[in-house]
Amino acid sequence: MATVNFLYRSKKDIAPLNVRLLFRYNEKDFVIGGRIKYEVSRLYWTKQHNLKRPKDIEVSNQQNEVKQALSKIENHILKAFKDTDPLSVSKEWLQLQIENYYNPPEKKNDIPTNLVDYIDFYIDYRKHELKPTSITKYNVIKHKLQRMEERRKKPVLIKEVNESFKREMVEYYKSEQYSINTTQRELGFIKTFCKHARSLDLETHPHLDNLKLEKENVEKVYLSFDELQKIEDVKGLSEHLDNARDWLIISCYTGQRISDFLRFNETMVRKEDYKYLIEFTQKKTGKIMTVPLHDKVLEILGKREGKFPRPISDQRYNDYIKMVCKEAKLNKLTKGSIQAETEPESGKYRKENGTFKKWQLVTSHIGRRSFATNFYGKIPTTYLIYITGHSTETMFLNYIGKSNKDLAMEISKYF
Repeated sequence: MATVNFLYRSKKDIAPLNVRLLFRYNEKDFVIGGRIKYEVSRLYWTKQHNLKRPKDIEVSNQQNEVKQALSKIENHILKAFKDTDPLSVSKEWLQLQIENYYNPPEKKNDIPTNLVDYIDFYIDYRKHELKPTSITKYNVIKHKLQRMEERRKKPVLIKEVNESFKREMVEYYKSEQYSINTTQRELGFIKTFCKHARSLDLETHPHLDNLKLEKENVEKVYLSFDELQKIEDVKGLSEHLDNARDWLIISCYTGQRISDFLRFNETMVRKEDYKYLIEFTQKKTGKIMTVPLHDKVLEILGKREGKFPRPISDQRYNDYIKMVCKEAKLNKLTKGSIQAETEPESGKYRKENGTFKKWQLVTSHIGRRSFATNFYGKIPTTYLIYITGHSTETMFLNYIGKSNKDLAMEISKYF
């Protein structure tokens, strides 16, 4: 639940009030500050504003005036917050809401009321905030909805996104062989679009906020230290597989996404107090990261005269590391999912759950999960979360497939 309070922070005798938005999300407390245009005197705010039943009629009238004005601003901010993804709330967001309060944007008659068109509107509305990966993701959802509309022979209206729509969406995604987790994730994005529409005074369904879909448990596939050693020990690899093998080892000992580690180069490395660090900006989050380099990474740099392996495309990396792990004889039968063609020569691929040889399950994401899983319990979780970039410990533990029992066993080591 969010709250708003007001403060007098100026050294001047008369000044605008500051505002603070306080809320808790994912077990983390946030305090966002801004400034409104409403001015009061220091004397009034510190000595008179909180008086109960003031005898001076002028003070009483001013109290009523100030409280009414601040109540309107508070309600405006809280209404905007209710219709916004908490992760997108920032100082800039708060200042924009304050500006919108004093200068309400003109309502446009051309705001789409159907979901597919609204996704384009949403992308354009937030074009200065969204990252290219988010835009790509939203367009993928839009194209799926377009195909769903072709089947239902009518558009999906924003005000129709309710339990009935959810069931229809689940059935359609199931018929197209998308996983339940893909459906669950994309339903969440659709809710975000609709809440944004609601913030612009478009009608939404009363069921919207309560739409939920349970995720399906999936196997968390990773490479253990023993398996990583087998990969390192493989002899006679061709140059392109040796290059991919080194990138795989680097990813498993730095815990970064493929969009980041494949961009590593020697200019990002520096030495401080006899320790080697790599500093870079995460492509997905824009966050500047400084990560210590493990000895395994330093061995690869030593082998390559201080340079990182040759850059390759994401697709080739995915293909090559499977070949590397096959050469390392990672043949243990393991539950997981692979991308499989739904029909021969259809060109349509979906995740297929089953039991496969371990090397078949290896993808670019395995490095980040291997790092998090292998070092859990060896490095304090706070530090691991910093490196992997998860927002909360709960999200991190879910990512590596740890339960409350696993956490209790880790705690028991300190008893």
